Amino acid sequence: MSVSVGRDQAFLDAVRHIADAHAAPNADQVDREARFPAETIEALREERALSAFVPGELGGGEVSFQALASACFELGRRCGASAMVFAMHQIQVVSIVRHLQGADWFEEYLRSLAAEQRLIASATSEVGTGGDMGRSVAAVTPGEDGMCAFEKQAPTVSYGAHADDLFVTLRRGPQAEPSDQVVVLARKDQTELEPTSSWDTLGMRGTCSPGYVVRASIAPGQVLPTPFPKVSAESMVPVSHILWSHLWLGIATDAFERARAFVRAAAKRDPGTPPPVATRLSHLMSELSLLRAEVSSGLAEFLDASGEPGRERLSTMASALRVNNLKIAASEQAPRVCQGAMGVCGIMGYKNDTPFSVGRHLRDTMSAPLMLANERIHQTNASLLLIAKEV
Repeated sequence: MSVSVGRDQAFLDAVRHIADAHAAPNADQVDREARFPAETIEALREERALSAFVPGELGGGEVSFQALASACFELGRRCGASAMVFAMHQIQVVSIVRHLQGADWFEEYLRSLAAEQRLIASATSEVGTGGDMGRSVAAVTPGEDGMCAFEKQAPTVSYGAHADDLFVTLRRGPQAEPSDQVVVLARKDQTELEPTSSWDTLGMRGTCSPGYVVRASIAPGQVLPTPFPKVSAESMVPVSHILWSHLWLGIATDAFERARAFVRAAAKRDPGTPPPVATRLSHLMSELSLLRAEVSSGLAEFLDASGEPGRERLSTMASALRVNNLKIAASEQAPRVCQGAMGVCGIMGYKNDTPFSVGRHLRDTMSAPLMLANERIHQTNASLLLIAKEV
């Protein structure tokens, strides 16, 4: 076994243990009380999982991207909110690692992230952009003291009150066009969060992501050297869709397993006679297999393109269409699987206090089409399809 494979395996073994020992026992309470999954995140910190993707020379675990995706799946099988917090954090980490271009401040930041297991939240959405992550209203504004400042109205900030640092998209400067964006990494002690909304949601309740006005004063070196459009195309968007799709697959897989356990329990009560819902379970397995295949192929294509010199394929229209389709397909298929599982289990799946309960699973996956709204993605795809030479 190679060193890298052994490293990945040890990481995944630790994540599976955390998923079983911490995420699963607390998942229902996290959902019911809409509270942050503190036990799971603390356990991940203790295993140094928050710096798993950081290169070894900067103090990180240097695990593969495949291992990160598998970790999101494993956590998703036990607690969707825990998996989403982990995935969102890793999206920021991967984006920084792949685009820091040797910037001293960001290399030092990754060292501190590894040493202190700092949790990064995301503030990429903004009031006034219509949900378009490719445009910003707020800007990096240079001050007379050599520092820079910004103020951003964010309708959601992923687990913002529980994070150590913020990954923020902004216009490059006060005179820059809305699409001329950069990424800023602001530490908690540099940031002020003014709450503007609450987080009482149907699903993903433990992600605790209300809106804030975000204000910060930062050093110029805290602006990532790579322009955000490149970060977005090569890393942030595809990584988001891949990690999200893995955790949605994890939620759907657990819903299917609960449905299968229900059918098996029914079969034991009347040996020799397949339960009437057994056929429905077979149909559900086909639905889950389609979701699994879509997620697997999306990961494989991203890894293949990422391994090419310059990663140029990731900036093509064909690549954008492919990763957009992954997000749409996975976000629509996962709730269907969970709803199908409820159909198999009937009232025992509908109730929240049985071993076959799948209400939380269904509610958590119903958030999937809303994260970067599918209708907006379809609009983008429609424009790309008119001019793309390959799809």
